[in-house]
Amino acid sequence: MNAYNRSITELFGIEVPIIQAPMLGVVTASMVVGVAEAGGLGSLPLTNLSRQAARVMFSEIRQRTSKPVNVNFLCHESPERNPASEDAWIGSLMPYYAELGLASDQSLLGTLVPTFGTAHCDLLDEIRPEVVSFHFGLPLKHLLERVRRTGAKIVSSATTVEEAEWLEEAGCDAIIAQGLEAGGHRGTFLHDKVDAQVGTMALVPQIVDAVKVPVIAAGGIADQRGVAAAFALGASAVQVGTAFLFCEEANVSPLYRQAVRAARPEQTLVTNVFTGRPARVRETRIVRELGPMAKNLPAFPLAAAPLAPLRAASEPHGCTDFIPLWCGQAACLSPELSAAELTRWLSRPPAAL
Repeated sequence: MNAYNRSITELFGIEVPIIQAPMLGVVTASMVVGVAEAGGLGSLPLTNLSRQAARVMFSEIRQRTSKPVNVNFLCHESPERNPASEDAWIGSLMPYYAELGLASDQSLLGTLVPTFGTAHCDLLDEIRPEVVSFHFGLPLKHLLERVRRTGAKIVSSATTVEEAEWLEEAGCDAIIAQGLEAGGHRGTFLHDKVDAQVGTMALVPQIVDAVKVPVIAAGGIADQRGVAAAFALGASAVQVGTAFLFCEEANVSPLYRQAVRAARPEQTLVTNVFTGRPARVRETRIVRELGPMAKNLPAFPLAAAPLAPLRAASEPHGCTDFIPLWCGQAACLSPELSAAELTRWLSRPPAAL
């Protein structure tokens, strides 16, 4: 790679400034190992795993690589139950249940994705990753101090300059500037104005100017040109998600992979239909009919569980109507390489430069 700001590689102890995004349900141990062995930073999402499952997965990674690894957690607030909105959400899904011959199950709304807490700190005390990243802000101060005492570098996502300044003040070692183009959940935590979100090209240099810690660019970066542009904007590294969906190590079905591969930029949009929080996906039937931004949804992540039976009943028949096809706006630019090959390819300058 041409000359670049080495603050991130020195901070994390990695060789190239390429970070694989921690995509829940997609990332495998083999993906993390491939990225790490190629010199980048592999990221393992642990929010949805039990302590034992997380311990086993992290142990497998450690057995296969001694390189630095990032583990990621969500920092959403525990949802407050709202029977009215929950009943309304179930009611809006009833026509789909009827269409597929399913009976709705109100108890599904009790299924939660745990927010970051004491049990996660206990896990980090045990596994000691080099980097810990967060989404939706940061954990409570006393929990964050426990994370810091493990020796891990702390990172979180910002979607605005205000959020970046808040994260720096709270003690982040680096900040991910998540542009509107990024796939998956928006990292917003100070406000929820989706229509006021900023694209990567405008967001990165403004955050670089506003904070003193290194900035990691994310959103719409899927090839070498995107990486080069991020460094021109002042970023010290890039975080890439969608491009890794096409790696052989990704836990992605052929149906999902094909749908995302064929997605044009204008076919992706930000919706709250799948979980209750804004996230970029490829448009599908349920997003068109109920969204993109549905009103009065149950709080994150309560909206997600009632969709699971719909997906389970339709996906085996090649139907994407109810699948959250998380992807960014540059999906069609991504090559199909292994995780290690993609990391090395992204770290090389484009031929045009």
